[in-house]
Amino acid sequence: MKNIVFTISLLCALTTFSQKTDEQQIKSIFDTSLSNGKSYDWLNYLSNQIGGRLSGSVQAQQAVDYTKKQLEDLGLDKVWLQPVMVPKWNRGIPEFAYFETDPGVTTNIPICALGGSVATPLGGLKANVVEVKSLDDLAILGKQRLQGKIVFFNRPMDPKNISTFTSYSSCVDQRYAGAAEAAKYGAVGVIVRSMNLRLDDYPHTGSMSYGDIPVKDRIPAAAISTNGADLLSISLRLNPDINFFFRQTCEQFEDVESYNVIGEIKGTTYPNEVIVVGGHLDSWDLGDGAHDDGAGCVQSMDVLRLLKETGYKPKRTIRVVLFMNEENGLRGGNKYAEVAKSSKEKHIFALESDSGGFSPRGFSFDCNEDDFKKIASWKNLFEPYFVHLFIKGYSGADIGPLKNQDIVLAGLVPDSQRYFDHHHAANDTFEHVNKRELELGAASMASLVYLFDKYGNDIN
Repeated sequence: MKNIVFTISLLCALTTFSQKTDEQQIKSIFDTSLSNGKSYDWLNYLSNQIGGRLSGSVQAQQAVDYTKKQLEDLGLDKVWLQPVMVPKWNRGIPEFAYFETDPGVTTNIPICALGGSVATPLGGLKANVVEVKSLDDLAILGKQRLQGKIVFFNRPMDPKNISTFTSYSSCVDQRYAGAAEAAKYGAVGVIVRSMNLRLDDYPHTGSMSYGDIPVKDRIPAAAISTNGADLLSISLRLNPDINFFFRQTCEQFEDVESYNVIGEIKGTTYPNEVIVVGGHLDSWDLGDGAHDDGAGCVQSMDVLRLLKETGYKPKRTIRVVLFMNEENGLRGGNKYAEVAKSSKEKHIFALESDSGGFSPRGFSFDCNEDDFKKIASWKNLFEPYFVHLFIKGYSGADIGPLKNQDIVLAGLVPDSQRYFDHHHAANDTFEHVNKRELELGAASMASLVYLFDKYGNDIN
């Protein structure tokens, strides 16, 4: 009898000893990511073997096939594709632009079509250019000053904001709605200063909308590099009668079928409670989408691998979702939320990475005040890794449609100072991603997912 009691006591002691503390589990995650991470290799393939992954493109489908195979190779409990209809827009041949100060005296300027724009006439579009700083300036100038002109939106990102996303948000309206608003005053085209704090020669594309304007009344819209915008602005001060010429051959097609890529580890205790981690698989076509958002996708994939690699058995179902069509439609995020709602799935937490693969600084949480106070008690666990900025705020576009009163939404917050140097531009490429920074981000995400899985709705 004594031997039986001793054996039971020993087993209990060993079981207790084998259970890692939060500090130990998080250290194990970071150690594994930094010494045996897979995110960088996956990103290398996405960027250099597939490239830019515009929704509806061959490259987008190749990315779907590749990431599905990688998730299957991880030995997850389930991997599947979720169909979603997405827009298909093609840039066409490279754009060309110049401004003309005198007849025959021209200066070439770097531009790129905005995503969703119509083409110029086949031979290009040439007209007098009028500079404005905001959408409100259009009403001040009126149809008399803008009829038949090309409108040049030249409001720069504010360099005084430490959060560059604040600067981006304060001026992106001119890119998104500039063409629709200018068309109302008879403008024939729109040129928009690139959303970039740095002065360089890279034009930055991005989504734009014509609202309810009929197709026949839509005007072409392009982004101009920051150097080009400054040169054009200075030249206009010297000569207000400058003509601007640009040519682009982009085209919008019918919607096509694509997919969200989904994989999960089934929970051992509460399998009906779902935790989501993800990024968007599509990208713009100018670069290879390494930071936006290849980085977020491979980090999210590695979250599940890191949990498995460190021997952690999730209580809840942990699901990675690689969303399609964030850049020009958000169809993937909306479809995922629609299916989750119709299936009556209970999502308790969702984490998105869509701010680049730079050094992680912390997380932004969209939740109620009580939950946030409890979450903030975890900050000390992240302090050894310098990832302890916990703030309330924006989480992510693709997980936004999941929002309800019960779920906590979060976004990884990397250092943002260099992000808009690359955002939506031809230099958003693999060589600008640092391996260690990327792996630190994956480990940070895995650690937060671990804590939410362990404590669930009892966040303490």
